[in-house]
Amino acid sequence: MVMGSLRQEAEIVVIGAGPGGYVAAIRAADLGREVVLVDERPQPGGACLLEGCIPSKALIHAVEVASLAREAKRIGLDFAAPGVDLARLRTFVSGVVSGLSSGVQTLLKKRGVEYVQGRARFDGPHSLAIEGAASAGIDFRHAIIATGSRARRLALAGELPVWGSAEALALPEVPHRLVVIGGGYIGLELGLVYAGLGAEVTLVEFSPRFLPGADPDLVEIMVRSASKRLHRVLVDSRVAGVERRAGGYALRVEHGGAQETLEAEQVLAAVGRDPATAGLGLESLGLAPDSRGFLHVDEMGRTRVPGIWALGDVTPGPMLAHKASREAKVVAEAISGHKSAFDNRAIPAVVYTDPELAWAGLTEQEARTQGRAVKVGAFPLRALGRARTLDRTDGLVKVLADPSSGLVLGVGIVGPHASEMIAEGVLALELGATLEDLLVTIHPHPTLSEAILEAAEVAAGQAVHVLPGASQGARA
Repeated sequence: MVMGSLRQEAEIVVIGAGPGGYVAAIRAADLGREVVLVDERPQPGGACLLEGCIPSKALIHAVEVASLAREAKRIGLDFAAPGVDLARLRTFVSGVVSGLSSGVQTLLKKRGVEYVQGRARFDGPHSLAIEGAASAGIDFRHAIIATGSRARRLALAGELPVWGSAEALALPEVPHRLVVIGGGYIGLELGLVYAGLGAEVTLVEFSPRFLPGADPDLVEIMVRSASKRLHRVLVDSRVAGVERRAGGYALRVEHGGAQETLEAEQVLAAVGRDPATAGLGLESLGLAPDSRGFLHVDEMGRTRVPGIWALGDVTPGPMLAHKASREAKVVAEAISGHKSAFDNRAIPAVVYTDPELAWAGLTEQEARTQGRAVKVGAFPLRALGRARTLDRTDGLVKVLADPSSGLVLGVGIVGPHASEMIAEGVLALELGATLEDLLVTIHPHPTLSEAILEAAEVAAGQAVHVLPGASQGARA
């Protein structure tokens, strides 16, 4: 890559234009700072908007529409079998992505944020070299590292052209047989997308169960439903080898004490993501990431090097866009002299499967590991009027509270629109709400959100719509 000959100056330079970087740039500009935003991509949005969260949710929506059409016969509606036009589907997804990215570009321009396309690398404590841009580099007072994360490659595959999440989301084809390696949220979501588009999908997960961060009773409901759409689900399994064969791949998988060979036209490796801190020239700052590649920061986002800040996936914690966006505002405000800190009590996690899975705060599994007593109220969606009208009773809402004070400690949801419902649980955790607060909050009827009220009633021993004592108790 070539470098320009001129250097420029900026009060703040933000490296990375994802939901952490561009939000930091906008917030800092709104606070009167002079900001330059640098990213390798020609348009802002980062991996989340351009090749991750947003395109995947557009595809998930398309698959859900097709699934609803197929299942409508149960309630007396008949449709022709849905067909898939990949070209038009790609156009829909790219339109969603380009529209949002163009919107971000407009927001940056209106704030006076300069966008520089190029690869940034520190070459001193207050300077960046920029490859591939008209500017040779940028001299700055403050730098915010918001470079996000990169998909981890499957070492066993070597240089074989197996898919990562970005390749899968580009919809190059719908293979007849697809093996997905990794049962985290990316593997589950994309596996179900391709199953919905007509592929025969086998999911291979190394751990004994999926999504170990969530409570097993919630995960079990999701997996039970998802398994009906997938060809095979193999947990506690290890991929021992991947070979290229005519027309596809052969994978050696160790499962149940034996080894078998899976054949597929394509393989999707969804084996995790790593912080994108390599190649930034951090050594010129005297700043080194930890053994996993993370940069450690304080509650304001400061690294140990004055003037160098970091946020999002490059810092410890869940790699989630909404965490990065919240941290971005904190960093921009702290640089601008405002009292701000990332002191949030809860970061919601969401898996956009069918049914969706979401949780925030303490899980029952964590409480058990910690030996902590909690009140637990669980309410099944089969007892909820709105769920029955939607013909979607496969779900559960759970509220955890402190037995003595009633303080809400955690909320877990599996069911339709769990991604939307979890925000009430997060708000309850942030505000220090109690079971009583949830009980006296009037929820509209009939809605799915009523399930949170119902679960709180169960935890408080005041259940109306389930039998007394059902799914309730103080547990340790």
